[in-house]
Amino acid sequence: MSGDPNGVPYAIEVRSDDPKKKDDDKPKDAGADDAVAKAKAELKEDTADDLSEEDAALKGELEMLVERLKESDSSLYRPALETLRTLIRTSTSSMTSVPKPLKFLRPHYADLQKIQESWPDSPSILSSVTSAVGLTSEPSITDKSLFAEILSVLAMTYSDSGKRETLKYRLTGGSEEDPGLWGHEYVRHLAAELGEEFIQRQTAATEDNTTADTSDLVSLGLRLIPFFLTHNGEADAVDLLLELESISAIIPHVDENTYARVCLYMVSCVSLLPPPDDVQFLETAREIYRKHAKYTEALTLSLRLQDKEGIQKDFEAPKNPHMKRQLAYILARQQVVVETEDEALLDILNNTQLSENFKTFGKDLNVTEPKSLEDIYKTHLEDNRSTAPANVDSARQNLAGTFVNAFVNAGFGNDKLMVEAEEGQSWIYKNKDHGMFSAAASLGVSLLWDTDVGLSQIDKYAYATEEHIKAGAMLANGLIHSGIRTEMDAALALLSEHVESKSVPLRVAAIIGIGIAYAGTQREDIREILLPAISDTSVSLEIAAISSLALGFIFVGSCDGDVTMAVLQTMMEREEKELKEKWGRFLSLGLALLYLGRQDASDATIETLKAVESPIGKQALVLVDVCSFAGTGNVLKIQQMLSHCHDHLNTEKEEDKEKEKEDDLHQAFAVMGIALIAMGEDVGAEMSIRQFNHLMHYGEPVIRRSVPLALGILSASNPVLTILDTLSRYSHDNDLQVALNAIFAMGLVGAGTNNARLAQMLRQLASYYSKEPDCLFMVRIAQGLVHMGKGTIGINPFHTDRSLMSPVAVAGLLATITAFTDAGGFILDKSHWMLYFIVMAMYPRFLITFDEEGNLLPVTVRVGTAVDVVGQAGKPRTISGFQTHQTPVRLGQLERAELATEEFISYSHVLEGYVVLSKNKGFEKEEEGMDTSS
Repeated sequence: MSGDPNGVPYAIEVRSDDPKKKDDDKPKDAGADDAVAKAKAELKEDTADDLSEEDAALKGELEMLVERLKESDSSLYRPALETLRTLIRTSTSSMTSVPKPLKFLRPHYADLQKIQESWPDSPSILSSVTSAVGLTSEPSITDKSLFAEILSVLAMTYSDSGKRETLKYRLTGGSEEDPGLWGHEYVRHLAAELGEEFIQRQTAATEDNTTADTSDLVSLGLRLIPFFLTHNGEADAVDLLLELESISAIIPHVDENTYARVCLYMVSCVSLLPPPDDVQFLETAREIYRKHAKYTEALTLSLRLQDKEGIQKDFEAPKNPHMKRQLAYILARQQVVVETEDEALLDILNNTQLSENFKTFGKDLNVTEPKSLEDIYKTHLEDNRSTAPANVDSARQNLAGTFVNAFVNAGFGNDKLMVEAEEGQSWIYKNKDHGMFSAAASLGVSLLWDTDVGLSQIDKYAYATEEHIKAGAMLANGLIHSGIRTEMDAALALLSEHVESKSVPLRVAAIIGIGIAYAGTQREDIREILLPAISDTSVSLEIAAISSLALGFIFVGSCDGDVTMAVLQTMMEREEKELKEKWGRFLSLGLALLYLGRQDASDATIETLKAVESPIGKQALVLVDVCSFAGTGNVLKIQQMLSHCHDHLNTEKEEDKEKEKEDDLHQAFAVMGIALIAMGEDVGAEMSIRQFNHLMHYGEPVIRRSVPLALGILSASNPVLTILDTLSRYSHDNDLQVALNAIFAMGLVGAGTNNARLAQMLRQLASYYSKEPDCLFMVRIAQGLVHMGKGTIGINPFHTDRSLMSPVAVAGLLATITAFTDAGGFILDKSHWMLYFIVMAMYPRFLITFDEEGNLLPVTVRVGTAVDVVGQAGKPRTISGFQTHQTPVRLGQLERAELATEEFISYSHVLEGYVVLSKNKGFEKEEEGMDTSS
């Protein structure tokens, strides 16, 4: 190059070989020649630079073989193809480079395609391949088929996107040879093209209103599955069959070495799949577990599917009585009843030992001593900048003390204010009127699960002259039976006579007491008792709504037609003015709970609700939709709920002041619904938190008030720092209703955790709101929740390693936060007893181990943060940052336990709740010191 620095343009030299390129500037039949020229140029550069003698010899041999295929002598074809196949298969390559034979053959790809197309077919052999798949012997493959197989491999390095030539030549070749012989990369490439082709055929068939023929793709896909499973590609195998819509076909291919990883991956995919794929995955994983006699895993999946017949089948499958006991413990935790004649198993299924075991657990942790209110409030630590209000001992603060005392000493049955109060000194008499209702009912929480002692203690108040005390005693009778079933049926016997009482408090207490005591039992005899109150338009909406809610508790997730019809009929028959009362929301909630977790089963009910013109129709519609997909993580439903929140109602100009405000309660349910749907899946839960921040910034007041409640249900008994800080910020909001709900949500998030940081936050709030009685009342309630059961009881509905959602617990949580959608009308008015709905979600967070005889067996376990090991190679640790403890031991919501030694073998796949252990006969004592890798 040369140029003049004084601004004269540069002269550019032209290379001598440039004009030659103009010669081949002719019209081309396809872009393939261009690509071949490019490939040849690349190869020319490579060969000019660094082609070793060995590579040059290989290149020469390959070119000679290609020339042979171009010749007319057909006898040379088979040896040339065989040699090509051998060279390609035996070539080694690093992870970053293409195998040499494929690289050298790339320029010849277009020529080879034309040669293969020009060869004649051999009809006899091709017909035998199509008529007898899998029976064709190796020698009968035609030259053209073998050629197609080689081209299929070459197409990996030379194929225009969209043509799927690797798959095309594999199918036209019709070879019955194992595709895995060509290597891992080829199989993965083939799998990817199979999925694309399947989708394209399905789309084309849908447009033409025909049925797509995909049998060839499915049969080829099934031949790739054994290769994936034997090469640690379990996830690839599952993904391929998901794309081919044939997931159940994996069952025969799975063996004892691969089933655990396959099922773990499949189950973890469920929350990310749309219906009906999610159900198919669970059913397939269950079949694999059954095939390998993994009874507890199979039962867990049957429970997730809410499949009654499957649950009964899995329960009866094992012949080992100890395994049956373990299955009974899992069913009891989920509060599912199955038929059995074994008395010992019935005891376990009815949860009758829960109180005794819980007290043993408390004794072991040294927390049986009752706690006073001052132990919880720690007022000496509060920042008393302002002088305390004069009426410290007000009825409102005494009422708060009632709940705090009940929640903190729940299940231990020895609190000083109620159970062990001296004659005439009971805390009940420090409350006024309706406060006595909650005070008497608090006995049921203190004596939770202890039906023997509880009934005699409550009996003292059951015949009181004061109506509210009597009603509270009835509710207490229901509370002590929460999650427990007894042969006597004491709760029903004591409460059923008051279901039609003329006194409203007695009637409400009796109905809701029965609802809580028999939640999840689906007993038809109780339906006959409570159903008339819903249909009878002469009774108040309060009674009808509470009856609907109680039946929702009892028939949760059952899709019961009779209750559905009764509630829908009431919505259509009652006057709109009546349905707009604050109680209407519980009528809708009772209906929604019937479809909890049943997904599309609620479609008919939703269609009917669209015909209900009153605002309650829209509220019920949102609630039914939300409950149907609770815990599924369904993204489309979350988007649907967000679209409800998007509407700005009641923001029109004030030109029409007389126009009635549009009802926006359904938006509150939509916000709570986002949390309810997302809470079953970590990624969705994290993303929903971000959405809540947006809603808090831009939402209407009704939406802003619901956001803290949604955060509370999303992270119940799981005090995540970011959520605590967010709620702490909301608890100082200008809108007192938002602050009130945020304070309660802080209690939900920390329920039963004794979280020190949260306790400190609440103490600061107590001093901040010292002159705001409503907020101070709620701070006290939150403090009681945080120290629930002295740190031994949780309210998170997910258990068994967070794989199962308890419908009864969700019903309890949902009913509690529904009351907070109008806290002033319920909790802060005369219906504060609704806080006891949360008892349905309360359950000890323990791990208790038994030997095969049913005796307590203390063993060493490691407890640490659960680690997600899905798809990880080898045998990674399932917990991190563990500590070693002796059972019984407390487990946090995100914690997992594993046996520290191999001395015992667990009958359950998850160490949580009650676990039966058997002695490992092959264990030797002297190995204990060496056992660090188990």
